[in-house]
Amino acid sequence: MRVIRVGTRKSQLARIQTDSVVAMLRALYPGLQFEIVAMSTTGDKILDTALSKIGEKSLFTKELEHALEKNEVDLIVHSLKDLPTVLPPGFTVGAICKRENPYDAVVFHPKFVGKTLETLPERSIVGTSSLRRVAQLQRRYPHLEFKSIRGNLNTRLRKLDEQQEFSAIVLAVAGLQRMGWQNRVGQILHPEECMYAVGQEGGCSVPVAVHTVVKDGQLYLTGGVWSLDGSDSMQETMQATIHIPAQHEDGPEDDPQLVGITARNIPRGAQLAAENLGISLAALLLNKGAKNILDVARQLNDAH
Repeated sequence: MRVIRVGTRKSQLARIQTDSVVAMLRALYPGLQFEIVAMSTTGDKILDTALSKIGEKSLFTKELEHALEKNEVDLIVHSLKDLPTVLPPGFTVGAICKRENPYDAVVFHPKFVGKTLETLPERSIVGTSSLRRVAQLQRRYPHLEFKSIRGNLNTRLRKLDEQQEFSAIVLAVAGLQRMGWQNRVGQILHPEECMYAVGQEGGCSVPVAVHTVVKDGQLYLTGGVWSLDGSDSMQETMQATIHIPAQHEDGPEDDPQLVGITARNIPRGAQLAAENLGISLAALLLNKGAKNILDVARQLNDAH
């Protein structure tokens, strides 16, 4: 039997995600054998520094990308949020699983169960290693303080429960669900409180976030940028039609990749419309001054 080697990070959550993908592949390709190859990445090893300060792109993917380049694995399973914005040459995203809940959740210290961010005591410390979350939540909840917390989900929850430092931490709902820890979700942050990262994706070092809705053949995209403390912000929403007849499919000469993704089962026109919507929204925000907000955010982040 042909063996397909599947690369993954070693963390428990990464393994759960990879196991679920491999289970789907086994069902589709019963004639193939799948072998999981787990490895540690830079982001897994440097645990005493905020992600935005490490100054390295592809923190959770680089070692896996090298293994793919060297033909040590055949494919890799990643969280979309960990991928660099631009993939290395010769790589493509070959499949994206059905989207889970994209929102962020608040998990509270046992003594604050039943509270919300709004009702936490003055100067309570909330842990998150994401500038995107801090910028938005600082703006909405000025009575709270935010502090970086690193480590995998198990480590973060242990730090929350066993130390008295954090009153709450912010984590992705999807990760908590995959780990079977839905019962720890004390509050779900909706887009008006905290928009999510692109594809729960995007770099850790800039406060940029989005919210998307598909309704009646229209894709609505809201994008926002924030200063580090959330005091300065800018948001805009645009829409595009994505219900496009299937005759607009790839011709044989067309490059099958769009934004690093190969999706032959989705009409080309719909993919182009979505890509152009993202580009147009970015251009609109930049024209209105978003670049200044982000430049200052980067400089402040580098200086601290």
